Amino acid sequence: MAPRHRALAVVLAMSGPFFVGGAQAQSLVELYEAARGFDATYLAARSQYDASLAQAAQARAGLLPQAGLGVAANWARREVPQYSALDGNSNNQSATLSASQPLYRPINKLTNDQAVLSTDIAQARLVQAEQDLIVRSSQAYFDVLAAQDTLAFVQAQKSAVAEQLAAAKRNFEVGNATVTDSREAQAQYDLVQAREIAAANQLRVKQLALDQLVGRSGVSPRPLAAPVALPELTPADPQAWVNRTAETHPAILQATRNLDIAELETRKAEAGHKPTLDLVGQYQVAKGPSTVLPVTAGNVRTNTASVGLQFNLPLFAGFAVQNRVKETLALEDKARTDLEAARRNVDLATRSAYLGVVSGQGQVKALEAAEASSQSALDANRLGYQVGVRINIDVLNAQSQLFQTKRDLAQARYDVLVNQLRLRQASGSLLPEDLRPIDALLAK
Repeated sequence: MAPRHRALAVVLAMSGPFFVGGAQAQSLVELYEAARGFDATYLAARSQYDASLAQAAQARAGLLPQAGLGVAANWARREVPQYSALDGNSNNQSATLSASQPLYRPINKLTNDQAVLSTDIAQARLVQAEQDLIVRSSQAYFDVLAAQDTLAFVQAQKSAVAEQLAAAKRNFEVGNATVTDSREAQAQYDLVQAREIAAANQLRVKQLALDQLVGRSGVSPRPLAAPVALPELTPADPQAWVNRTAETHPAILQATRNLDIAELETRKAEAGHKPTLDLVGQYQVAKGPSTVLPVTAGNVRTNTASVGLQFNLPLFAGFAVQNRVKETLALEDKARTDLEAARRNVDLATRSAYLGVVSGQGQVKALEAAEASSQSALDANRLGYQVGVRINIDVLNAQSQLFQTKRDLAQARYDVLVNQLRLRQASGSLLPEDLRPIDALLAK
């Protein structure tokens, strides 16, 4: 093998999706766990979930006993001009403990039922936030790998073009080539240098995005292990993926619960005509002047206890209840339409994601074949250049085509892996455990 061919082979061996490695590299699962404890968007979703649970629990207060304690004290001065003997001061103090227990309050009961359903909505929103974090973490992870590959391929191309430029100059000096070969190689070299600067900057940007997501500095993702064997898509039927959504998809579950809540809201509006019944009790301790005994008897203490039922029946509210029922029925129809729209959107998103994965797999196979063809074309052009049937630009173009194909192939593989996660997200079945099969494909 010629010296320049050996140098190019070394560069290619160091490039591609296997360029970055080392014991300090982190796996996808490890970085996802780090993002789960740092990402502001996900942490905000968790706090919102906790707040939603507490808010839902507040509705139960309408079914539980209520108690209160009241204390009062006042001072009074009494003056009777005609009977000065009745003049004097008086002090009154009282403490009252009151309690009530709802016995029949249909609106409170329905409000509590709505709160129970709202906890399912809060859970579904948290699941959506977790699925979104899985996809964002994976996308950021493979964005860094893709940027590393692009930089490595550009650097490998730069080395190859530099060797071709040196060869063209030597051939020109000995009279075996024209100055055109040297200038074409120089132009290609300058262009690759510009691409290298852009690729290095893109890598820094992607690295910063991943660092910010996981809350660490200088993370190093593990590359795909060689040879790359992408997992097959199972089940290989879009309808099977659509059937997975059913009623468990977070978006469909939220729309379903919103419809249930809307139906209960209609029942609440209809309950505006119904009576309420409460059990009430009170115990009071009071101290003050007696209204029965002579004034000179001074202050006396009285204890009063009472227990009873409190009944209330609405008779007329200016047609507010009837109009409220009309409003809730319209909102119920809206919630029913929103549920149907959610089902259609999930169906479309799932089928689109499935086609994206299938298309990506086909693209990977095509690019693998193109890589082999580009390598053969490069070898043929090199041989033709040596025997004089090809010019330098032919070799340079073949090199550029090969490196472009390698870069596109690496990107297509990453896209397939991320799109498989997006398919699971679209079907509502994405779990953190789905990252482990991808982790198994990474270099150790």
